[in-house]
Amino acid sequence: MTDAAKPLVLISHQMLSPVQQALEAAGYEVARRWELAPGQAERVRAIVHAGEIPLSHDFLESLPQLGLIANVSVGYDGVDVPWCRARGIEVTHAKGLNADDVADHAIGLLIAGWRNIVAGDAVVRAGGWRDDPRVGNRPGLRGRKLGVMGLGAIGEAVAVRGAAMGMEILWWGPREKPEAAWPRADSLVALAQASDILVVACRADESNRKAVNREVLDALGGRGMLVNVARGSIVDEDALIAALKEGRLGRAALDVFEAEPTPAARWADVPNTVLTPHSAGGTVDSIPRMVGQALENVRRFAAGEPVMSAV
Repeated sequence: MTDAAKPLVLISHQMLSPVQQALEAAGYEVARRWELAPGQAERVRAIVHAGEIPLSHDFLESLPQLGLIANVSVGYDGVDVPWCRARGIEVTHAKGLNADDVADHAIGLLIAGWRNIVAGDAVVRAGGWRDDPRVGNRPGLRGRKLGVMGLGAIGEAVAVRGAAMGMEILWWGPREKPEAAWPRADSLVALAQASDILVVACRADESNRKAVNREVLDALGGRGMLVNVARGSIVDEDALIAALKEGRLGRAALDVFEAEPTPAARWADVPNTVLTPHSAGGTVDSIPRMVGQALENVRRFAAGEPVMSAV
């Protein structure tokens, strides 16, 4: 098959460069968005994409043959799905494939922040010991109330882990789930008021942009903790930083940020925080599964078959 006859697949971001070899081995011609050659845009049939990165309408309209956006990630908040569907563009994602890994990371952040583990490490390395005020005696986790924002695959996995640790689970999401094993709060504010620790684990979209705002943070309070493993857009980051500095929120542990990479200077003087670089879902176990599902969706699309994990 000549290159002109091969389906042209676009890789949307440099982080996805390792996927190119697998696509080419499967018989596709591959283009890279950051170095798109003249004439390639008109031939793109599918995009392999990282869902948190915005794909503008203008850019998508420059790809007249586009029929599929295959997100390697679980999230797809950078893609306007209704707009795509109205134009015959299918959107897929890695449905549920890294939920356990993200939940593990959420619990790791929770324990590290709640029990001052990161601060304790720094104290020991500096020659100190447990009398250092940065360590202190902290409450245990058994019997604490763990609120989960969003009871999808990740949120449920977080709840299961929290329950196994003896925590009391409650949750909130915009839609009721009669089959849920735990009670649903009346609102996000009510969930925060009732929680010692609030874990953000929901899918991001325009309806929940900056939903964790000053009111929610104040409801969580000076003894409370926020953990975010969803998307930075869900939390009002300026309000979060102010609440931490002013002591209106006790502590926070974040894997996702408003802008990524987040500027180091933004967090230099923010107390009681544990930060990781959007790494919760990226394990050597989950990444091959996620990439494999995206490639299978490309294969099915190219073959005229139904995709396997449509949004």
